[in-house]
Amino acid sequence: MKSAVIVFPGSNCDRDLAVALRETTGAEPVMVWHGETSLPDGLDIVGVPGGFSYGDYLRSGAMAARSPVMRAVADAAAKGVAVLGVCNGFQVLTETGLLPGALMRNAGLNFVCRDVDLTVANSQTMFTAKYDDAEAIKIPVAHHDGNYFADEATLDRLEGEGRVAFRYAGAVNGSARAIAGIVNDAGNVLGLMPHPERMIDAAAHGRADGRRLFEGLIEALG
Repeated sequence: MKSAVIVFPGSNCDRDLAVALRETTGAEPVMVWHGETSLPDGLDIVGVPGGFSYGDYLRSGAMAARSPVMRAVADAAAKGVAVLGVCNGFQVLTETGLLPGALMRNAGLNFVCRDVDLTVANSQTMFTAKYDDAEAIKIPVAHHDGNYFADEATLDRLEGEGRVAFRYAGAVNGSARAIAGIVNDAGNVLGLMPHPERMIDAAAHGRADGRRLFEGLIEALG
């Protein structure tokens, strides 16, 4: 299983994501600098990590979305390569148009950094296959701009097509319909604000709810 992690100026979760991919795929991910114009051949998974790409100037993810490498990521997604965008990565994916909607400032304008309760909204995606429908899990968040917004028609379409992957089980950031993560219409691109890569080792955290996301994805791609 071959994977890559995109690295932007200001990324600070790229190594966390690389560790999660290495631990679950058994192979070292390729770290790809944002200025590259192509991705390695034969990739199965592309990770777009959390952090503060370009210092979150203009708005979160807006400048990173225009990095040369994102054209290659979009091309890979169109060919069916799995793309996982976490936190700032989710923001980047919405800014590139790979996912609908936008991530706005949290309700209350506070930075939220804690473990949160989530509900698995759809266990039938390649990213959620190791979870049960409506299963309660716990994953950390760390964001200031995680308030998911889309117009009502888009929200209805996401709901109707089963493209909401995760929801917050309680109040976190004001996201429309408590949405924490969504997939694209083809089902091979997931964006989510919580950090599954930070919850892969039960010895470190007491639980490993995030690990199953990676294991399910690898099994689906295998």
